[in-house]
Amino acid sequence: MKTIEIDEELYRYIAAQTQHIGESASQILRRLLFSQAGIAIEAQPVAKQEKKKEQVAKSVLPVQEGALFDYLEQSGVSDMGSAVERFIEVLAALARFQGKEFAKVLELKGRNRTYFATTKEALLAAGSSTNPKMLPGSCYWVVTNNNTRKKLTMVLEVANLLGYSNEDATRLAKYLDPEFVGDTE
Repeated sequence: MKTIEIDEELYRYIAAQTQHIGESASQILRRLLFSQAGIAIEAQPVAKQEKKKEQVAKSVLPVQEGALFDYLEQSGVSDMGSAVERFIEVLAALARFQGKEFAKVLELKGRNRTYFATTKEALLAAGSSTNPKMLPGSCYWVVTNNNTRKKLTMVLEVANLLGYSNEDATRLAKYLDPEFVGDTE
């Protein structure tokens, strides 16, 4: 086994690509580097390779009509216990399906608060008790100590910023609160 030095930002990105508990940095890099290039990975059985290629392909394909909602249904977001877990999963899915476009969320800010950043430290520095959480599979962090109403507003704003219709934005918000009808004012 060899050791390489990498900067903190790259380390966080690699760590964010973890798909299951116990996945090593070597496994993550092998999956990211070789699966996207279509190169066979000798260290894994063929059946596993195909599944991994499919998972990586999902994250880089253009958004297809309904694919985001299919993904959210299949991942069981509605069954997650807390609004924070559902909030994070909806945002992580948007990040996955939007790719580089998701960077637009960094523009969303409150009067005295930053909602999204690429580092935990940036959110901690932007306010007290922000409780930042990383969006799995991305390099983005979000504040989570807002009430559910504010989380709904944030999901709606993110969806609109990314070009989703009001109807689809409302569908996304319903993952946080199934009784949501479209008015956060």
